[in-house]
Amino acid sequence: MIDFQHLLTYLEQLPLLVKVVWILIGFLIIFIILLIFYLKYLRGYLRKKETISKKLFTEYEANLINFLYSQTEEEINEEQQIIVDKMKTCITNKFKRKIFISVMSKLKNDISGEMADSINNLYIKTNLINHSITKLKSNKWYVITAGIKELNLFEITNVFEQVKKHENHPKQEVRNEVQLYFVSLFHFKGLDFLNTLKSPISEWNQIQLLEILQKFDDQEISDITPWLKSSNESVVLFSLKLAKIYNQFQIIDTLLELLNHQSKIIRLKTIEVLNYFQVNEAKKILKNNFKNSSEDEQIAFFQMLENTVEITDEEFIVHNTKHVNFQVRVLALKILKRLNNKKLLDLKNKATNDEDKLIFNYLENN
Repeated sequence: MIDFQHLLTYLEQLPLLVKVVWILIGFLIIFIILLIFYLKYLRGYLRKKETISKKLFTEYEANLINFLYSQTEEEINEEQQIIVDKMKTCITNKFKRKIFISVMSKLKNDISGEMADSINNLYIKTNLINHSITKLKSNKWYVITAGIKELNLFEITNVFEQVKKHENHPKQEVRNEVQLYFVSLFHFKGLDFLNTLKSPISEWNQIQLLEILQKFDDQEISDITPWLKSSNESVVLFSLKLAKIYNQFQIIDTLLELLNHQSKIIRLKTIEVLNYFQVNEAKKILKNNFKNSSEDEQIAFFQMLENTVEITDEEFIVHNTKHVNFQVRVLALKILKRLNNKKLLDLKNKATNDEDKLIFNYLENN
């Protein structure tokens, strides 16, 4: 049996530092014991929550399927109204509401046509739409994002103004969802946000927007000229992609102006689009700017010349067969071979540089 009086006497005789260490050890032991009990409780709670989630998911999925297959010519029949009333009660609980939305989202992504419209209708009838709209007023960016995503998924178009308020939100994730909402529900008309957009469009979101737009081939594209003149460089770059994909030949003059843009990446992308359209008028501008252009632009111009070369370009091409940039030199000689093979052979005979000889040998065999 422990003699506590003797133990206390012993502890009192210990130096102060040793006493502090023993006290800390005691607290640490108590903390570890409490932590073990808490982790056991948490593990049990999460397992129970997961079980309940699976049960509710299955139940709600069955209710939704019944709702869809009970569809009649009426907007909503008696059997469907019972399901709506039941779901209205369920979604007052945040946990159950989250599960119900996840079930609806899953089904919405798997179906289309009238059934998809029925799910959209159920989203409104159960008042879930109000919860999504409320999220737009949150101070938390991820809550706003979730709200916009839900409104987009269930095709709610009458909240345009509420969503538009977030088009220049500080968080890129929110801006991305706003842009996807506009284009998914309003197609090319939804691109009007480009007129007032101050923040950049991420490269990934540009790809997503283009992918959505290409699903609507029958839509009439807006005039992209104002966007090509935007002070927002990402808007200009996105518009250049639109010009190329949708063959916007009517904006050639604006494209020619962009060859003098202050941004190198915009000048490069513009050359790429003009090359795609095979615009001969661009050659004069690019020749005049050639010496002051970056090597990337010079390479891009010679790639354009591969498609638009004329006999009048020969002098310029011959002059650049001695260009310091290897890629420009190869492109110049490659074009010259097609334009004037005799001149190419003359240059080959005069070549003294080993690297040039290798290029000539390559061109001769290809």
